Amino acid sequence: MLQASNISIIFGSRILFDNVTFTIQPRDRIGLVGRNGVGKSTLLKAINNEITPQEGTISKPQGYTIGFLKQEIRGQNEPTIWQEAQTAFQAINELEAQLADVQHQLETRTDYETDSYMNLSQLFCDINDRLVHLDVDDKDKKTELILLGLGYKREDFEKAPGTFSGGWAMRLELAKLLLQNPDLLMLDEPTNHLDIESIIWLEEFFQRYEGAIILVSHDKTFLDNVCNKTIELELGKMYEYKANYSRYLVLKEERREKQLATFKNQQDQINQIERNIERFKAKASKAKFAQSLVKKLDKMDIVEVEQDDVRSMRFQFPIGQQSGKVVVTAKNLVKKYGLKEVFHDVNLEIERGDKVAFIGKNGMGKTTMAKIIAKELDPTSGKLEIGYNVNSAFFAQHHAEELPKQSTVLQSMEDMADGEIRTQVRNILGAFMFSGEDVDKKISVLSGGERARVCLAQLLLKPSNVLILDEPTNHLDIRAKEVLKDAIKRYPGTVIVVSHDRDFLVGLTEKVFEFKDGMVKEHAGDVNHFFEERRLENFRQLETSPQSTVNSPQQNTNGTAKVNNNKVDDKEQKKIKNQIAKLEEEISIKEFDIKKLEEKIERLSEDGKYEEQIVQQLGNEKKLLEKLMSDWEILQV
Repeated sequence: MLQASNISIIFGSRILFDNVTFTIQPRDRIGLVGRNGVGKSTLLKAINNEITPQEGTISKPQGYTIGFLKQEIRGQNEPTIWQEAQTAFQAINELEAQLADVQHQLETRTDYETDSYMNLSQLFCDINDRLVHLDVDDKDKKTELILLGLGYKREDFEKAPGTFSGGWAMRLELAKLLLQNPDLLMLDEPTNHLDIESIIWLEEFFQRYEGAIILVSHDKTFLDNVCNKTIELELGKMYEYKANYSRYLVLKEERREKQLATFKNQQDQINQIERNIERFKAKASKAKFAQSLVKKLDKMDIVEVEQDDVRSMRFQFPIGQQSGKVVVTAKNLVKKYGLKEVFHDVNLEIERGDKVAFIGKNGMGKTTMAKIIAKELDPTSGKLEIGYNVNSAFFAQHHAEELPKQSTVLQSMEDMADGEIRTQVRNILGAFMFSGEDVDKKISVLSGGERARVCLAQLLLKPSNVLILDEPTNHLDIRAKEVLKDAIKRYPGTVIVVSHDRDFLVGLTEKVFEFKDGMVKEHAGDVNHFFEERRLENFRQLETSPQSTVNSPQQNTNGTAKVNNNKVDDKEQKKIKNQIAKLEEEISIKEFDIKKLEEKIERLSEDGKYEEQIVQQLGNEKKLLEKLMSDWEILQV
């Protein structure tokens, strides 16, 4: 296990952590939560030995390995996705080469009784044990399963990493870490660049993962499904709960209520003692008693109520002159990248004051459409008309990455401000929780959430009548999301939001544009109404439900079932084929998992060991495989 003792980290006059202590046990699933800028990423860097605490120690066993997925993408230099993924096995390849060398020496040397030979024999055992721990069998199969699970297609394996967007580059980094199988896996906002299918796969992968995991995430559902422990950072202190995120919120509130009740009772007691001291100190016969009360008061341990960080953003988007009635009109719009068609024959209209959501899987063209409307991209064909007097402000996923890293927060704002608004820059930054020394921080040292706040602040430098927001919540904490949502609701202009965050979208928009299979379909109502139309509960069902892939009986007006003709059109056949292909991939993954569990049980049996938990897990995996096979057989009919 990893042990951190009395850790303190100070930046300038700011105390990030003050004397915090925690332990990471094997198979811990820890959700690391707290406000943007509170130090979550810094703590991960300290665990990874990238930052040395001013006080305290972090200790771990010899050979303990850590995999760390950061918000920044590292260099990817191999010519193909497959080769880049397999760089994860570099350390394993080196160990295998070392093991082969040691084995050769053991086979060729004859000084069997010497200490040197015995040491060599021990080294062979140590390296072999390490390779067994790393589970090096079937490296190609593992690479394939993890790349597929994270959303890559087999035809992508031979493509260059540079041909994919930054989000796919982040997936590749995640794939490499999962292949390395470290003792501790640390992930900083891993779901920001994943669609829902990949998030579900990742949740299932983590449930089987044998090492420990620390997650920084603002996805409440993901934290609930993965974590069994929550660590909260707040105002320099750390609070640990043996619960997932939703349960942690309840326990936190219960703890504060108990603290407040205990504090109130103690204050009542102190007030009573002080009244008695005041009452008796002037009387000679009671002076000794009064003095004993003073001593009692001095010895009392004062109950402290934990402070809550109540700071939050506070702002409203400035509105420009009124636009024409029709803001955006698309007619037969087509967008291609080379031979790849993103969408085709798109017809849509957005009017003044509309608040609309673009939703759908990754790669379906939501961001592309937002960029076309913001005039950052041109369509391949078709016609896009921007209405009279439209003045748009665009928040894009890549803007935070393009901020000038060597500029300060204040400089980055002043460089974009014109005219009288320059005198308001500090006030605007204050509304986004950048005040005092914070405005002099360089962009390079900001967290992902702080950079997102800078980009949002820049939207306030110029009035607009159309807001285009592409995944604005990706790096924002939960309170910041709520403030942003409120600001959008109060904005009188037109709003276009690209998001996969249902909690954020609920009650925010009045119209939904669904991007799916190269088409864009309009739905009236907010996102809840959109799900009700399909009887879906959430985005997970939206992107994984087999509903509508096969024809189902429909009701006649007399209430009897109307049976569809046995003819299935080309579009339905394509949907069924896609569903079958997905099930075949899942079956392949499940069969691989079952094989590894059976091998583990066999090894334990040879050592005379029996672990009921593993046997039970094997039974559960086989039941899941049976269900997948049953679903596959149904679609074959």
